[in-house]
Amino acid sequence: MPGIVVVGAQWGDEGKGKITDLLAERADAVVRFQGGNNAGHTIVHEGVTYKLHLMPSGILHPGKLCVIGNGVVIDPKILTDELDDLRRRDIDTSALRISANAHLIMPYHMLLDHAGEIKLGKLQIGTTRRGIGPCYSDKAARLGIRVQDLLDEKILKKKIVAAMEPKRLSLREFARDPRLDLQAMTEEYLTYGHRIKQYIADTSRLVLERLDDGELVVFEGAQGTLLDIDHGTYPFVTSSNPIAGSATIGAGVGPRDITEVWGITKAYSTRVGAGPFPTELDDALGEELRERGAEFGTTTGRPRRVGWLDLVALRYAARLNSLSALVITKLDVLSGQPTLRVATRYRADEGLETDHFPYHQTVLHHSVGEYEELPGWSEDISDCRSEQDLPAAARDYLRYVSEFVRVPIALVSVGPAREQVIWTQAGRSMQGYGARAAA
Repeated sequence: MPGIVVVGAQWGDEGKGKITDLLAERADAVVRFQGGNNAGHTIVHEGVTYKLHLMPSGILHPGKLCVIGNGVVIDPKILTDELDDLRRRDIDTSALRISANAHLIMPYHMLLDHAGEIKLGKLQIGTTRRGIGPCYSDKAARLGIRVQDLLDEKILKKKIVAAMEPKRLSLREFARDPRLDLQAMTEEYLTYGHRIKQYIADTSRLVLERLDDGELVVFEGAQGTLLDIDHGTYPFVTSSNPIAGSATIGAGVGPRDITEVWGITKAYSTRVGAGPFPTELDDALGEELRERGAEFGTTTGRPRRVGWLDLVALRYAARLNSLSALVITKLDVLSGQPTLRVATRYRADEGLETDHFPYHQTVLHHSVGEYEELPGWSEDISDCRSEQDLPAAARDYLRYVSEFVRVPIALVSVGPAREQVIWTQAGRSMQGYGARAAA
């Protein structure tokens, strides 16, 4: 059985949670490999809406091993609140496992994140101010607090002191904040440790055992390719690597354990926060698509910026991730538009045109999309369950996208419910995976 990585092929919010939930039904394990609670997955499962921030999407399927990998940064309050909420909904969380090597978001990370954004003023990056960036910074500086540290009071206190020492000047304005009291912070985090102790494990070993046994493992990322700290629209990016190659590092497996990479993209484009967006629709049509697509952040509630589908950026994402398949979500949102546009080139200052994603930020920030127009359709497609059910214009739209990006489409989503999907011929082989788990 393959290891399948599910990645966002845009700026995040592509609908990865729903797709991972579908794959989880057939999988034996689901692994979250990077990011933190700055991202969220909205899943409609058996008619109930769940908004997950740290939990792997497979948690809604009893008996599936669900792993929060070492590449994830964890706010233990959010984690325990999410566990409590799932239990209240009678969701079995006993199969959850948390990497002992995952790093913890501390109170000073959130204070520094908030203060840092305020100081940037008009140059703000648009972070969620959840402490994600400062936590990853401490990890790189070897000052991080890890999940396993919650199990040893002496080590935990020493590490907190060591981590706060170089931050004294930056934290001076918060000197009286009770959240920074050493004893109180230590006791609070020890309490979190007692609450999650049963879930802490050597998750790399658990995942590799399942792969060695021929079981299907799905690796899910947060955010999207264009928010990658190395390959995204820097500095308007996240603090980790959401691309497929990061799955091996963030889960503790090898490159040969990954056999498929599925890239999730909406049928149009969105992004949250600041940064370049060459196909943005800052008009009534953009507002219409935002309302029809319910484009508001799962974590923050912020309205998402909306634009036409950017095929230049999507082809770039396909290259970075070695995509073996595309999944198109929210195709139904485009119903009723007489004409659709897709960006196939960029035009920048002084007449510069390119059909490649610019490596230089100055060029990208001054780029706008050059479009091809395609016929739209008026039919409601939310009840379509096969490619043949779709209007001819919708099929043509999908074909154009696939041929431009040179990646087959495996799955198309035509509504928020998990049954509102169309498996294409290219994706039907997936339905044979995980027969043992499905049985």
